[in-house]
Amino acid sequence: NRCKLIGMKKLILISALLLVASNGWAYNETDLEKLKTTNACEGCDLSGADLRKAELYEANLQEADLSKANLSHAHFFAADLSKANLRHAYFFAANLIGANLREADLREADLTGANLKNTDLTTTNLKNAKLNGTIYCKTKMPWGELNDHCED
Repeated sequence: NRCKLIGMKKLILISALLLVASNGWAYNETDLEKLKTTNACEGCDLSGADLRKAELYEANLQEADLSKANLSHAHFFAADLSKANLRHAYFFAANLIGANLREADLREADLTGANLKNTDLTTTNLKNAKLNGTIYCKTKMPWGELNDHCED
């Protein structure tokens, strides 16, 4: 009986380790390194990545998976995030000036305080996205252009 119990504990431990190692929301380290070295990572898995304060000027992240990523205070000036999965991403005070977010999935993303000047979100899914304190100027939204924070 004791041998069976020890065997069962080992099986549970191995199963738990395999589950953690293969969890579906962890980003791919190779993809993260590719982004850091080339400033491009089309279709990459960066889900759940911590990219706080990242400098991603003109980065190519088309069709990348950045769901649940922490992108607070990151700079995406003129970055291409078209067709990217940004569900539940955290963009607090992020700079997205001139970013291409066409056909991106921003459902339930937090864009509180983000700068969206000159950003194209015309075909972006913004269902349940948090947009409190967001900065708009020549921002193309699905319902029209917003110019709430343009200087005269």
